[in-house]
Amino acid sequence: MTTPVEGLWAHIKRSLANLAARTLSELETLLRRRLKALQYRHTILGGFLAGTGLALDRPN
Repeated sequence: MTTPVEGLWAHIKRSLANLAARTLSELETLLRRRLKALQYRHTILGGFLAGTGLALDRPN
């Protein structure tokens, strides 16, 4: 079983696989942009949670 964070970082790393940042600052900017874009993709984020195999019940 993986954690949602592991799924998220695996997704981010795949999106950066063929990019070569020249500086650490450039890499940070790319990471921030990718993370910001994912913030609005609820289905992908839900998939990271579903990938854990845990039941997600709403609190009463």
